[in-house]
Amino acid sequence: MSDDIKKYFNGLLHKVSGLYVIQITDRDGVPLLRVSHSQEKNVDFALMPSLIPTFTTASDQASKLGLGRNKTIISMYSNYQVVQMNKLPLILTFVGAEDCNTGHILALEHQVDGYLEDIKMAVTES
Repeated sequence: MSDDIKKYFNGLLHKVSGLYVIQITDRDGVPLLRVSHSQEKNVDFALMPSLIPTFTTASDQASKLGLGRNKTIISMYSNYQVVQMNKLPLILTFVGAEDCNTGHILALEHQVDGYLEDIKMAVTES
């Protein structure tokens, strides 16, 4: 994976105050890229292998409501928030503090598309 892609996502991590982790996985939850702060809090609960396939299933079910394809699910916890974006065949997971600006995270959705193309190609070819 290109160092430019990792640098780009590391830069995004530092742009959003309170954001701890950005992780890109495939649809099954296999991690492809993870950037985090060096002083990262213990947020492994949000990155458990079982969480990503659960998001995929929930997103598929939510799409059956007749409102169109589900793009994002935001989960708020007492100390954290998890924002997951459906960029099939990739899933982006953002983990931040409970007071992290969710709007800033959501605004990243279209900014990352160009950088995700290389990763998508690698996933679909394998």
